Amino acid sequence: MDKIEHIGIAVKSLEKSNLLFEQLLGVPPYKIEEVISESVKTSFFKTGPNKIELLEATDNTSAIAKFIEKKGEGIHHIAFAVKDIVSEITRLKSAGFTVLNEQPKKGADQKLVAFLHPKTTGGVLIELCQDIEEN
Repeated sequence: MDKIEHIGIAVKSLEKSNLLFEQLLGVPPYKIEEVISESVKTSFFKTGPNKIELLEATDNTSAIAKFIEKKGEGIHHIAFAVKDIVSEITRLKSAGFTVLNEQPKKGADQKLVAFLHPKTTGGVLIELCQDIEEN
């Protein structure tokens, strides 16, 4: 894994949280995007080399809605940048981690993503992110 790609934070209201983080970080989100397959609307903030992703559920049955219902708003996941997500999935599976996605899928911010189950990562949901090559 190369670096922390971003920290994902589950929020009830993207609009309110965007205002809060804009005041906190002194910059507006550089991207707001809906990921229909995950039933979320996201926004991304960048400050220095660091990125924060805010995630709001668009469906009451989505993973983010369930997370907020169970734990409230807060840190949802830590994402790591990888160069070859398929190789990383294979490596981590062979090391005993439970991978929630057998195949990477398209996520927000032009990334292929896969998740590791928190039961095998010390209680933290881990996301692997690989840049999608643009032609």
